[in-house]
Amino acid sequence: MGVMTASTAPASARSPETAVEVPVLTAASWHALRAAHEATVGERTAAHLARRSRGETHPVEDFLFTYYPFKPGKLARWQPGARRAVEIATDEDRAAFDRRWFRIEEAPAGASTRSSPAGAGAVAFVDLPAWRTERGDGARFIAGLLHSTLGREATLGCFGLHEWAMVYRQSPGEHRHDQVPLRLSQADTDAVVESHRIRCSHFDAFRFFTPAAVPRNTLQPTRAGMRANEQPGCLHAGMDLYKWAMKLEPIVASETVLEAFDLACAIRRLDMEASPYDLRAWGYTPVRIETAAGKAEYMRRQEAFSHRAQDIRRTLLAELAAAGITV
Repeated sequence: MGVMTASTAPASARSPETAVEVPVLTAASWHALRAAHEATVGERTAAHLARRSRGETHPVEDFLFTYYPFKPGKLARWQPGARRAVEIATDEDRAAFDRRWFRIEEAPAGASTRSSPAGAGAVAFVDLPAWRTERGDGARFIAGLLHSTLGREATLGCFGLHEWAMVYRQSPGEHRHDQVPLRLSQADTDAVVESHRIRCSHFDAFRFFTPAAVPRNTLQPTRAGMRANEQPGCLHAGMDLYKWAMKLEPIVASETVLEAFDLACAIRRLDMEASPYDLRAWGYTPVRIETAAGKAEYMRRQEAFSHRAQDIRRTLLAELAAAGITV
């Protein structure tokens, strides 16, 4: 991949407090990265967009586009992140980065790449001081949450019972996914909840518990207590990495955003396979967490997701540090 040396980035582009050596991607390099990203996102989102055009919904695959406030077009926009700059070789390139939180500065005399002669072109990069002024408080909250979660051991064995607690003692028609039947009868579903210890640590899952299920949780998580409660084995904490990566735009490189999105999709699948819903008509094999074999499968997949999530947390924290946000 072609890059200009870090020293070719304009010296005036960085104040002393943000001076850092970063690679500058040549126009050809970032054009290729952008095209690949757009194609990949297109593949990931095509089915959702087709359903949306027909007024149809999917109980598993549409979740990331309805629960989180990010449309496919936003996901498809390529970002270099805080640790890279990009060469601006054409007017079209300039227009692509003539947007919020980016600065474009002329390359210094003598700078050259394979695609532009010495003294030509410009460089675009995230305007970190401006971004911190507007988004710094939220970014520091995210950094603190990621850091505290990264430092904990994963707690496994919750068995996805949060989904069962969301339908506990409900009547027909009250279920969150009322277009999908339960695998067991309501009475048997309630019995699964009553025969297990529920220890959900994630507020955004806990807040959907039915009133009857709330006192059955060994924790009573709150939004204010997220930093104290979040742990890396939690499926929803792993899924939320997609949310944090998107909220941190444009300092997070699109490669990391897509990695977080793919993890969230995989987690969502297990979340619903282990749920009380019968999704066999949609092509999903149940993970029967009410059995020993189902519990073992759930924990195995949960642990693998936890390792992937921790790697993404490290990357996000590195991006935040490059943007001047540390814990």
